[in-house]
Amino acid sequence: MPRVSFTSALQRFLAVPPMRVEGATVGEALDAVFAERPALRGYVLDDQGAVRRHVAVYVGGDPVRDRTRLSDPVAADAEIYVLQALTGG
Repeated sequence: MPRVSFTSALQRFLAVPPMRVEGATVGEALDAVFAERPALRGYVLDDQGAVRRHVAVYVGGDPVRDRTRLSDPVAADAEIYVLQALTGG
């Protein structure tokens, strides 16, 4: 099962330990996480279900290509990382 991890920037708002979930795509894996932690969805996805501009999602070391439908495939042993981009000077 893929493992989904969130950065400490997101964990400031919600308790989100790494989770092993079912899913053959990034979207399916994230949906499984959101089923357990519904409040997290709004931090990661916009109103249309696409990844928010200030959020990055990686599978292994590669950024997801489909930020709209989240259709990138994931292997059973995949590591999915969700990072909230920080701005400022």
